[in-house]
Amino acid sequence: MDTSDTSDSPVSPARRSRAGGLLLLALLLITLAAAGVLGWRQWQALQAQERARSQQQRDALDARIDSLRQAQRAQSQRLQQAEATNRVLRDELLGLGQRAAAIEDSVSRLADADRHGALSLRLDQVELLLAIGQQRLQLDGDLDGARRALALAAPLLASVDDSAWLNLKQTLAQEQAALEALGADPRSTAESLLERLVADIPLEQGAITSANQSQATPWFARLLDRIVRVQPTASAGLRDHADRQAALAALQLEAALARAAIQRRDGAGLQQALTRIDGWLQRLLAGSPQLAQRQRLIAQLHAITLHPAAPLSGSTLAQLRAQRDG
Repeated sequence: MDTSDTSDSPVSPARRSRAGGLLLLALLLITLAAAGVLGWRQWQALQAQERARSQQQRDALDARIDSLRQAQRAQSQRLQQAEATNRVLRDELLGLGQRAAAIEDSVSRLADADRHGALSLRLDQVELLLAIGQQRLQLDGDLDGARRALALAAPLLASVDDSAWLNLKQTLAQEQAALEALGADPRSTAESLLERLVADIPLEQGAITSANQSQATPWFARLLDRIVRVQPTASAGLRDHADRQAALAALQLEAALARAAIQRRDGAGLQQALTRIDGWLQRLLAGSPQLAQRQRLIAQLHAITLHPAAPLSGSTLAQLRAQRDG
């Protein structure tokens, strides 16, 4: 018994030392793991800070690039505006140069003794008057305006003593004679005929009947008129006062359209209006001797040409320009 006890006593300290070593190793591993986790978290934090710093730098660079682009666009717009302004100034300068050259040319022509500055000015006035007369005749058919323009140009041209313009004076006289031969303005003639056409239309049917009966008729005809009423079929529906008044209003409306066509020198419009006026007159003046008179006026209006033919119009102006250019 004593021998066994003495043999177990040296083993227990060895076991305790081994357990302490294991515990120390475990503590060391835990410490290393904690240090590793802490170091990894610090590294992650450093990486996050680095990324944030890089992102801030990129944002700052993008903002600077955007501001540079805006500045570049503004600079481009200013350059374009400056270019447009320079182009306008260049065109104005060219225009001023051309006007200066034209003025210099005019002054040189006036100062030229061979061209006779006073004669040149007088011919300019004649050319202007001839151009005005031709334009009035071509644009509006204004015979009176063209005649007045030629009448103003004739004394100016007559005051030119140079024999080189003798043929031009003769041409102007021929053109004036041709315009005078055309007579009155067709528009004035048409207006007067139209006024006669639609004037004095009786408002009542009885006025037409009494006018017809005022002529000498046999006694048996007057007796039959008391028994039998004769009415033209063209005037059917216009016996009442209101119906005739409406028909007269329609006739006046067509007359207004005809006047407008005459003012515009619209021949086709005038012909159409006259056709409609003829239809209303046949109803309003049926059985009246005035109907034949009005229809003769309509025939005269149909035959009028609102645009006068002037074959010699512009001949003096063309000859003047050709002689001056030559």
